[in-house]
Amino acid sequence: MIDTEYKVMHNGIEYIQKHGNPFDRGSADSYYHRPVDPHFWPDGTYEGKIIEAKDMTHDEIAAYMAGYEYNEQYGNKKEW
Repeated sequence: MIDTEYKVMHNGIEYIQKHGNPFDRGSADSYYHRPVDPHFWPDGTYEGKIIEAKDMTHDEIAAYMAGYEYNEQYGNKKEW
């Protein structure tokens, strides 16, 4: 898997978009029409151990929510 990383501006804050990080997982949950469920994969999506909301920092949860909101704002949704 090629792991690309890039910056995304949302509400005046710069986030890193990287496969598995909180921003990425939030945007993916929105894209796939899933409910809000803060989590992330430090080693990349489905690699290593998942970090759930109860073990996330405030900043990590904020990044997840920003990813979710960003995707909702721009309407990028999976069409089944």
